[in-house]
Amino acid sequence: MSKETVILGGYTRKGGKGIYKAELDTATGSVSTPLPYVDSVNGPTYLASSKAGYLYACAAGAGEGGVASINMNTAKPQVMSQLLQPGGSPAYVSVDEDRQLVFAAFYHDGRVSAYKIQDDGTLKLTDSVTREGHGPLPEQDASHVHFADLTPDGRLVICDLGTDTLVTFPVSRDGKLGTPAETQMTPGFGPRHIAFHPTLPVAYLLGELSSSIDVLDYDAATGTFTPREVVSTIPDDWTEHNGAAAVRLSADGSYLYASNRGHNSIASFKIDKSGNLTFLRYVSTYGDFPRDFALDPTGNYALAVNQNSDNGTLYRRDPVNGDLIPIAINIPTPEAVCVRFLK
Repeated sequence: MSKETVILGGYTRKGGKGIYKAELDTATGSVSTPLPYVDSVNGPTYLASSKAGYLYACAAGAGEGGVASINMNTAKPQVMSQLLQPGGSPAYVSVDEDRQLVFAAFYHDGRVSAYKIQDDGTLKLTDSVTREGHGPLPEQDASHVHFADLTPDGRLVICDLGTDTLVTFPVSRDGKLGTPAETQMTPGFGPRHIAFHPTLPVAYLLGELSSSIDVLDYDAATGTFTPREVVSTIPDDWTEHNGAAAVRLSADGSYLYASNRGHNSIASFKIDKSGNLTFLRYVSTYGDFPRDFALDPTGNYALAVNQNSDNGTLYRRDPVNGDLIPIAINIPTPEAVCVRFLK
C-alpha cells in the first residue's frame, strides 16, 4: 500500500475544527489537503490510536479536561464518550496495548491518570496521581506533567516539566500505579518528552526550557536514569526565545530529530553505536512554532505542523544520511499541534 493515513490534532480556538485527516502517498511523495475528521471534541491537542481502531484524544470542557474515545471503525468516526474531570485538559495521551490501558498527562494540574479500555473502546478511570513541587524558572511554578508513556520494559514514565523530574511507575494489569522511582534532572531543564532507543538501554530526554537533549542510561531493574551527555537543539548564538517541543528517533536507531519552537526548525543528530549524539544540521519548518512532527511508518517521510502559522511541511527523509528534504510547504493545518500516522 502506497497510501498512509495521517491524523492531525489541534486547538479549536481560532476556527480550527480539532481533528483532521489526510493521506500520504509514499509512491509520489505527496500529501492530500487535511480535511476535518472529528469536529465535536474541544481542544484535541494530542492523539493516540489503538490497534482495535479507536482514537483517544485530549478533550476540554467548561472547567474540565479528560480523554475522548472515538470509534474509527465506522463509516464516519463516532465520538463514543468524553471522560472529563475537574481541572485542565491533558497535554499527552498514550495507549498500552498489552494491558489495554490509556494514560493521560495533565500539564496544568500536575497529574497523571490511568484508564482501562472497556470492551466497547470507551474508558474507565482506574487511578490518578497528583504531584507537588516546583522548579527555579517562572514556568516551573508547580508540577507540570507533560508526558506519560511506556518504557521498553512496560513501566509508565512521566516527564514533570515543573519539578525537573523523570518518574517511573510499575503498572498493574487493572491500571493501578505502584510506588514510583524518581530521577532528578538539572534545575531548569524542563523535561517535556522522552524517547527510547530501539535496541540500546538509552533514552533521550527533551528539555523544553533548556532547548537541549539529555542522553540517559536507563536501568530497567530500578526504573531510574543516569545522565550521560547533554546536547543543545539550537545554535550557540541563538538569543531569542525557543522551546524544544518534540523528539523522534528513526526506527533503526541511527538518527534523532527534535523540533524547535522559536528557531522554527528541526534539528537532526546522528546516533552512534553507543547511543551518543552528534549534531548534523537544521532544517526550517517554513512556519511558526512547530509543536509536533512525526516520521511516517516507512521512515522515508516526515510531516511537521506549525501551530501559529497554521501550515505544515512534508519532508522526504534520506535513510542513509538522515537528511530531511522539504518537498511540500504551506500544507493547510489549522491550529494543528499533533501528528499521528495510522499503521
